[in-house]
Amino acid sequence: MGNGTFIETRSIDYVPLAERHGKVWHLWPVWFSGDAHLATLAVGVLGITLGGNLLWTSIAVILGCLLGTFFMAFHSTQGPQLGLPQMIQSRPQFGYTGALLVWGVALVAYIGYNAFNQVLAAQALHQLVPAVPASSASAQVVFAMVALALAVVGYDKIHLAQRGLAYLMIVILTVFSIGALFVLRLPPSQWQPDGFRAVPFLAQLFAAASYQLSWSIYVSDYSRYLPREVGVRESFWWTYLGAFVGGAWMMLVGTVAAAAAPKLDVAAAMEHAADLLTPGLGKVLLLAALLGLITISSLNFYGASLTLLSVADTIRPLRCTVGKRLASLLLAFLASCIIAVSSSSDFVNRFEDLLAILLYLFTPWTAINLVDFYWVRRGHYSIREIFNPLGMYGRWNWRGLSAYVAGFIAMIPFFSTTPYTGPVARALGGADIAMLVGLPVAAGVYLLACRSIDLEQERRRATAADVGLEPLYAENRRSRPTPR
Repeated sequence: MGNGTFIETRSIDYVPLAERHGKVWHLWPVWFSGDAHLATLAVGVLGITLGGNLLWTSIAVILGCLLGTFFMAFHSTQGPQLGLPQMIQSRPQFGYTGALLVWGVALVAYIGYNAFNQVLAAQALHQLVPAVPASSASAQVVFAMVALALAVVGYDKIHLAQRGLAYLMIVILTVFSIGALFVLRLPPSQWQPDGFRAVPFLAQLFAAASYQLSWSIYVSDYSRYLPREVGVRESFWWTYLGAFVGGAWMMLVGTVAAAAAPKLDVAAAMEHAADLLTPGLGKVLLLAALLGLITISSLNFYGASLTLLSVADTIRPLRCTVGKRLASLLLAFLASCIIAVSSSSDFVNRFEDLLAILLYLFTPWTAINLVDFYWVRRGHYSIREIFNPLGMYGRWNWRGLSAYVAGFIAMIPFFSTTPYTGPVARALGGADIAMLVGLPVAAGVYLLACRSIDLEQERRRATAADVGLEPLYAENRRSRPTPR
């Protein structure tokens, strides 16, 4: 970590090779624990609440996690390659100023998720300690303060906390899963193949996919300190396995809990299902899931901080300091607390709509970012030019912006949310398949737009711009193979 200090000093700036450290397997506990908490559990109840049965909702959860994690894990591989946070990497595709579009989307995600987490945490605390009101503003703020403290110390301590939590959750989830298989008795209708219903199935599938995809906006924040020699294949699979197993496992716990007690809220349903297996297990599982909610809220604060600093750097180029990083964390904390404390009692029930909206907003970006990295520029970027307001990537990149707008517009007829349902979604009975449309449209438009780029000339400019940035880094840029 920057300069070996207890509090991380680096933020949106490039991580030099001399400061790279860690092992690639450290990625799996970060993303296993990143999914092993109450908010993930809430995703797994959607299919049941919409009328699906346990069998088909479970299948939808697994397929959705397989799909969304695929794209998320490819973003993780960009960290060791570039040594930069995820969002700042959007400048080559959208322009120095144009990247503000996707950063605004990212901020909505970070703050929105944390506000939801705070509300959910208060409900969980009420379940553990009935004297704490389910809507306690004090509980919400204290919860956020604990999460903020971990975000303040930064990258290394976040990794350490996630590793410890991963081992704890594996033990607890294993006990719950074995007990559920042999002890829990559910109505036969929950297992009937003829209980398939398209709308609950698709809603659950794409909610799970959206949730996993939403990590894409900051996944390489937690791989950027890894040594440059870490391969694409290694970082992909360690991220994929951690996020998929953690996400699918926790969502399935939510699915089982909802099937066992469909009328209870998320926290109460989970405790009820666990106590049916072993009295007292419910509180243990709930407490562990609450700890996971703290650490993932820390990741959200950390990502919001980096994004706010990126915005500030666009307005006026800044020199990264600990003070600026702390100020950005405080701003994210205040915004999240204001939304959580002022939220209505229906806020948790609108989580499904939040997931859907985030899916629509992230889908074009993830397509453009990955296509640019793996097919267009093939990992060849200039670190210095990414931070140059008058540099080779321009202030506004019409290619990325046009592809984003095209991908988003193409999805509108397929939207299926409470505020708006598109004509195609209505014809499908409310089923939402917008992601399947937005990804290829945004990727295709971007690829066509990039045909006019002189990539050889751009690579020469990038190499020249980074001369002296770091001798070893410059040598690796000339000799490294194309990402695969």
